[in-house]
Amino acid sequence: MNASDPGRIVLLTTSHRVAPGLLSWPAWQALHGADRVLCADGAHPQLPYLREAGVKVDEAAPTAEELVDACAGGRTVTVVATGEGEPRLTDGLARMAGSGRVQMPDLELLPASYDLPGARLLDLVQVMDRIRAECPWSSQQTHQGLAKYGIEEAYELVEAIEEGDRHELCEELGDVLLQVVFHARIAEEGSPEDGAEPFSIDDVAGGIVTKLIHRHPHVFGDETAETPEEVKEHWLRTKAVEKQRTSVTEGIPLGQPGLALAAKLASRARTAGLEVALPPGEGVGYELLAMAVRAEAEGVDPEAALRSAARAYRDAIRETES
Repeated sequence: MNASDPGRIVLLTTSHRVAPGLLSWPAWQALHGADRVLCADGAHPQLPYLREAGVKVDEAAPTAEELVDACAGGRTVTVVATGEGEPRLTDGLARMAGSGRVQMPDLELLPASYDLPGARLLDLVQVMDRIRAECPWSSQQTHQGLAKYGIEEAYELVEAIEEGDRHELCEELGDVLLQVVFHARIAEEGSPEDGAEPFSIDDVAGGIVTKLIHRHPHVFGDETAETPEEVKEHWLRTKAVEKQRTSVTEGIPLGQPGLALAAKLASRARTAGLEVALPPGEGVGYELLAMAVRAEAEGVDPEAALRSAARAYRDAIRETES
């Protein structure tokens, strides 16, 4: 080793969302090739796996000065970072480098494991599990009690979309996602009153994954689709086989807003090629039904159209008030 060589520091970071021991090849090379490996946290989840792999790890929390001294003579010291990322150590090293009075070792930040897309969903599941267990309000909630919040959050999501507010859109998607995770967490406990079998968020996710793959044979299978219309045809065909419905009206929730309900019924009838005359009747309800069917035929969402008109009406009211 060259006595004047300041050496090298490797700060090794890992993700708690990836199973301990699943590290990148450069990380294993840095661990096995280091003159010394340090970790301030004796309970770090990686330590048992590192030691099993023959890596000697010293449980130590050196200061920046001590770490620089440990690298003197061209030595390499690898630091297995704790969950906080060693801010005290890195801040100390930055101060030393900024002083200009110390010959600093090379510093490398080496991510040893990465979060996969969707990894923060694991955090949400863990947080929801703790809230369900420890929060006096959340621990008492039921599917029935939460149902109204699901509707409210869905409406707020639609409003964010229509307003074009990206920040609000991100937040409202989170609120909708919370409802899904909350209901799945409650479902894990089953329902002793009616003997319902429990299921978890993994069952929910697994079910929709299976459905998506089955309904997209042009992506995951041998079929082809070049246009959105062909995709929709695939979707409707596979859905019909899955559901085995005796009427095109089955599966349409009657509790949805009236205009949306009328448009959905019209869409099902039109897609099925049914020529259905509007029921005779008088009054606003039948007039709205006719308008909703007309809007659907013209490719207009009647609910969205009415909300847009209502916002214009709201603005007119405010203008009159001022």
